[in-house]
Amino acid sequence: MEDSEKECLRMESIDPQSHNKENNEVTADCVNNTDGVNNVENILSQTEDTDYDPHVHRNRPNPTSNFETLVHLLKGSLGTGILAMPNAFYNSGLVVGVIATVIIGALCTYCLHVLVKAQYKLCKRLKVPILSYPLSMKYALEKGPPCVKWFSPYAPGLVDGFMIIYQLGICCVYIVFVASNIKQVTDQYWAPLDISTHMLILLLPLILINYIRNLKLLAPFSTLANLITFVGLTMILIKYMFQDLPPISDREMFGTLRNFSLYFGTTLFALEAVGVIIALENNMKTPQNFGGYCGVLNIGMTVIVILYIVIGLFGYIKYGSDAKGSVTFNLPSEEAMAQSIKIMFAIAIFITYALQAYVPVEILWTTYLDHRIQNHKILWEYACRTFVTLVTFILAIAIPRLGLFISLFGALCLSALGIAFPAIIDICVSWPENDFGPFKIMLIKNFLLIVFGLLGLVVGTYVSIVEIIKSFNPILEADLPSL
Repeated sequence: MEDSEKECLRMESIDPQSHNKENNEVTADCVNNTDGVNNVENILSQTEDTDYDPHVHRNRPNPTSNFETLVHLLKGSLGTGILAMPNAFYNSGLVVGVIATVIIGALCTYCLHVLVKAQYKLCKRLKVPILSYPLSMKYALEKGPPCVKWFSPYAPGLVDGFMIIYQLGICCVYIVFVASNIKQVTDQYWAPLDISTHMLILLLPLILINYIRNLKLLAPFSTLANLITFVGLTMILIKYMFQDLPPISDREMFGTLRNFSLYFGTTLFALEAVGVIIALENNMKTPQNFGGYCGVLNIGMTVIVILYIVIGLFGYIKYGSDAKGSVTFNLPSEEAMAQSIKIMFAIAIFITYALQAYVPVEILWTTYLDHRIQNHKILWEYACRTFVTLVTFILAIAIPRLGLFISLFGALCLSALGIAFPAIIDICVSWPENDFGPFKIMLIKNFLLIVFGLLGLVVGTYVSIVEIIKSFNPILEADLPSL
């Protein structure tokens, strides 16, 4: 704890703007450090600045502009998820898919607003410029109902665990996606190589791109990846999806309840990039522009939901039950146009890997390692980045079912991180003032969100695991219970 205090003071002392800081401000690096916040909390609670604005006091070393944040947001959500939407619509049916995607998109956006606003209230109450998601959960529970206060010391670890698992899962899926698309193209020209060999070839480039240490430097790469993604999606729509469409009557309008849970997990995985979005808001130059009706979040999520519906709708109409875990896998590998699309998306997703890996690296390094290491910090940080890449590479070797694992990670992690946890935080933040509106409508709303999130977690995870087991050993299908 003492070492943590020294590290926070050292970082503040070398800050060129530190002499302008008020005595109640804490650097973001210290706030991300659990011990650091504990050490200064008593001092913070004694200040009487009721007009404290956390946004004004943020001092990020490389803040991103509104446009850069929007670019990152789009790229963080326009990954493999959007290419899995035709398969998701196959599980839901056309009518249910369109309606449910709008509802889930609105729900995800609303929950993100709830989380960001609750974090702002906590920062204002504690008089700190920034709080990470895990610490927001911790301090919210401390002021919440008596039945949850006991869990507050364990909350950061729980949130970090879900976040790390989810982000590592995304990175694993990305590696499989890139390697699979490259394999489909190269197999047309050279002797076929095993998918694991393609992953091994990608390992060094993945390590190197993960060495980029701040989001601002990633912005040009994200812009390039966004451009590639939009061009690739346009080519898929015009060249393949809009051509020779079968009658809509050939497709199911409504899917089964069991398959809907797979749709739910896939769509949640695609839409709810909560880890990246919170990191983006924390790193903004003008975070007050993140929310609002015409804020960065609403603009980005509106574009994303529209694109997801278009790809999912026309992809399912085109390919029906043959829609694969990524629509690029449905494209004819022997055609030059299809090959160029596969390579384009492989490049775009490869670039996005660095953005997704940024979150687990930030959690592991800032929260658990930085304040414990005194010497050669840069070297150890690069070691941490290398370790994260190696873990995702090793796990990717064991992931042969892209679509099912997308659904699993979405249901398992994002039902909690994106829906249930924000509602819990909002309840606890409003608990001291009993600020739940007339008839406690906000309390009821948050309770329903918690129930919905937990239901999605349990049912979606169960169905995904059962389907994964079936895919590995179809003989077991008759012996596995069904919903």
